[in-house]
Amino acid sequence: MWAPHRVGLIVPSSNVTMETELPTLLGRHPAAAARGVTFHSSRAVLHRVDTESLRRMVAESERCAAELADARVDVVAYACLIAVMAEGKGAHEAAEERLANALAAAGSPAPVTSSAGALVRTLQRLGARRVAIVTPYLKPLTGLVADYLAAYGIEVVDSVSLEVADNVEVGRLDPARLIGHARGLRLVRADAVVLSACVQMPSLTVIDEASQDLGLPVLSAATATAREILALLAEEPVVPGAGAALVRPAPAVS
Repeated sequence: MWAPHRVGLIVPSSNVTMETELPTLLGRHPAAAARGVTFHSSRAVLHRVDTESLRRMVAESERCAAELADARVDVVAYACLIAVMAEGKGAHEAAEERLANALAAAGSPAPVTSSAGALVRTLQRLGARRVAIVTPYLKPLTGLVADYLAAYGIEVVDSVSLEVADNVEVGRLDPARLIGHARGLRLVRADAVVLSACVQMPSLTVIDEASQDLGLPVLSAATATAREILALLAEEPVVPGAGAALVRPAPAVS
């Protein structure tokens, strides 16, 4: 029986951005929009972005997956990048497998991606071995992101940490200011720019402008996640005006 695509999201309780940017992105996809896409979220408590709060949030993820199983979703995205990366190398593979198993055990097997894994895999598809990143995190957490990417052969050549610990306030950051932050990065060695290495910091409205301004491929944790959601739904992962993660073909860098 024909039905709209059903996308399940596991998000921090304070996150508002993924439930805004992902529907916008998939709404721009002609085939997916024609079929219809619905979004269904389960929330794990997170107020402050610090190591202990992230650890408690991760402990709720399997409960969230079991709740989404009741909606018989077609794909699940675990949408908290730093919570996974804080666990160290291999964390996204382990999280995706664990959540897929939880969905299957609840009677609704579905493929799982994570924002952490999607960002790593999309950068690898782009051939981006050296990146510059903008994060809202405190500097030690940005360091964890850099270490995580380095474990997959991706060097962070420069970064900006906006040092906003309150996750609600992260969602209120003005995306128009991101280009100015990115201009302050040392980009001479960078293959690409991750304009928002956080699924809560809005960036979609300035992705294309940033790419033109910086002269480099630009992506975000959200656009990388959208790419993998589309691929797992067997839809071509191409969306206009969404930056390097969602173009045809993925641009290679030297």
